[in-house]
Amino acid sequence: MKKKILLATAGLLSVIVLGACSGSSNQDIATMKGGKITVEDFYNEAKKEQTNQSLVRNMIIYKVFENAYGDKVTDKQIDKEYNKQAKQLGDSFESQLKSAGYTKKSYKEYLKQSLAFQEGLKSHVKITDKDLKSAWDSFHPEVTARIILASSEDEAKEIKKQLDDKGDFAKIAKEKSQDATTKKDGGEIKFDSQSSTVPTEVKEAAFKLKDGEVSDVVTAMDSSTYQSSYYIVKMEKNSSKGNDMDKYKKELKQIAEDTKMADQTFSSEVIAKELKKANVKIKDDSFENILSDFLTTNSSNKKATTESTK
Repeated sequence: MKKKILLATAGLLSVIVLGACSGSSNQDIATMKGGKITVEDFYNEAKKEQTNQSLVRNMIIYKVFENAYGDKVTDKQIDKEYNKQAKQLGDSFESQLKSAGYTKKSYKEYLKQSLAFQEGLKSHVKITDKDLKSAWDSFHPEVTARIILASSEDEAKEIKKQLDDKGDFAKIAKEKSQDATTKKDGGEIKFDSQSSTVPTEVKEAAFKLKDGEVSDVVTAMDSSTYQSSYYIVKMEKNSSKGNDMDKYKKELKQIAEDTKMADQTFSSEVIAKELKKANVKIKDDSFENILSDFLTTNSSNKKATTESTK
């Protein structure tokens, strides 16, 4: 899957717009017979755009979280995330940084804000026994398998026929798999229920297999591109989680935490609390409604609390 830098070119115009406002508002951008366009004209028009409204909202939220939780983010964490993304994007990383309007320094500053936001969410997470039980229901421990990513559905079906005719899975994976990460190892890969290295459909199919069994062709849909990919999986070593939750307590806590932090309602509630705590005030009427979603969330919580005490 082709990855992209976050906060890319969609926000670049907005950055230029806001940066332009630091100069004289009466500075001319263009003149013509019967009139002119000034920086102030440009700014007043540009700040009405939804993209710019969203950018200012994100800037406020990230600034609030950076002020409150930035001291919990280390340079080591920032470098780790930076290097992780550089590795994932490979040779295109620098060009994507540039096209998104970032330098190495400014992107690391963005990563610090992003990590501070995560730290802020995490500080509000309270894991209950119910959360752990939900995590346990969906949990599957690490397995060792082999995968082949075919170039098309027809090729996947042809490869499946070869495997059914006792073809060597590892050999065919080295020859035909489109997955560059695993093909040199004959398709071998390890993953558990929380891994992002393989699609959900592939994980679900794999967990149903016994050792030595090969799946039918598995169709996986990329939710960002709506493109289908076609896999075949062979299970090498499956693992049953058994009945002892305590054995996997650390993993279950992480799953429950990740689930909570990915929940949009939870995130909105945390943002609302942090905005209130930071006493955020909107001074420009053009942006008066940019935080309404979170202010509504906060108001709704108060209303619910009041009603529950009646």
